[in-house]
Amino acid sequence: MTQSSARKTVQTDKPPSAHVLKLPLEHARAEREPHSYERWLVAKLMRMAGSPPIRFKLWNGDVIEPEQQPAEFTLHLSDPKALYSLVANPNLAFGDLYAAGRLDVDGHLPDLMEILYRSVHQARQKWPKWLDALWRNHNPRSTGLSEARENIHHHYDLGNAFYRLWLDRAEMQYTCAYYESPDLTLEQAQLAKLEHVCRKLRLKPGMTVVEAGCGWGGLARYMARHYGVTVYAYNISREQLAYARETAKAQGLERQIHYIEDDYRNITGQYDAFVSVGMLEHVGKENYPVLSDLIRRSLKPHGLALLHSIGRNRPMLMNAWIEKRIFPGAYPPSIGEFMEICELGDFSVLDVENLRLHYAQTLSHWLERFEAHGAEIADMYDDHFVRAWRMYLAGSIAAFRAGSLQLFQVVFSHGDNNELPQNRRDLYQTPAAPEEH
Repeated sequence: MTQSSARKTVQTDKPPSAHVLKLPLEHARAEREPHSYERWLVAKLMRMAGSPPIRFKLWNGDVIEPEQQPAEFTLHLSDPKALYSLVANPNLAFGDLYAAGRLDVDGHLPDLMEILYRSVHQARQKWPKWLDALWRNHNPRSTGLSEARENIHHHYDLGNAFYRLWLDRAEMQYTCAYYESPDLTLEQAQLAKLEHVCRKLRLKPGMTVVEAGCGWGGLARYMARHYGVTVYAYNISREQLAYARETAKAQGLERQIHYIEDDYRNITGQYDAFVSVGMLEHVGKENYPVLSDLIRRSLKPHGLALLHSIGRNRPMLMNAWIEKRIFPGAYPPSIGEFMEICELGDFSVLDVENLRLHYAQTLSHWLERFEAHGAEIADMYDDHFVRAWRMYLAGSIAAFRAGSLQLFQVVFSHGDNNELPQNRRDLYQTPAAPEEH
């Protein structure tokens, strides 16, 4: 997205039509009999995927059962070209075909995706090199200064009304919640996440905090309201900033919070704390040296930094469909790549926590609310959009359950900082989650 010299008024509740997901048109259903080699392709595809308990129902109604076990799910293919697309590049085609209605599922979508992820993870160890190359995910798009704005615009400027339908009603958090106990509501768990972050940063009244990528501004408001700090929050999404500023003003916090429409790379000054929740996935590995140097310059000698990000156990590219259709430029770092940021800045790592299963539960709550508002979302966009986002949320639940995605919270400081807590006892003396009223 390019910025024009004349700024227009932001319509925060109207989904911009330019952001609506563009997907291949649905093909007419084929009535012809499948060829013998098409049946062979289905069987071969399932073997390459590790023979999961899935049956295929083809365009003419014929059914192909799994070879090794009873079927738990059924995949419906509406036309022969859908099969060929799936065989040629399942990483991209599965999401596109589902979104377009050319592939449908009998069974719980997150459970299906989890079984597929686990099965493929085991099977790919035996793939020939040519197949691994054919089905590999592509490198993420650039996250340079100009490209980053377009990437963020693609996903986060879909319209605040859309996200308000299914995110928490407390602070509009679009990041992993913190379920201290499994029976917390989404609202309780998101507020617990904010409290957990503040405790890890050891915030005190009068401190200054800089936040890189502030979303709808919920963490900044929580820090200002509950800890009496002054926050400088950077973001390049106009839709989110419009909501953040309006909400902070309504809560009487506008003097404590400075929402700044700018890229994180342009942060200046020094602060008692540096925090970024859910932005590192969009930074791009090539920009880690810049980020590390920025944190080093921004953090006061006794300051603490916290980065919260989706990650991996080992380096791996983002799924092709997610990167192309949902999150352009996304790259979740491995824990080793995450640590490079700390090593480059000569930081001491104080705490690493993995909230993987917390994110699976967060996403389950999001998907439940998303489905409850499916008709409204279809009216705002279209059925393709609804199916694409259902696939995105369901696939993400599955990825965290299967362990192909992680959620890291890392706390660190300057290497020569001796003003550090002796233990973590203060983080857990009282519950982080508020009581539900």
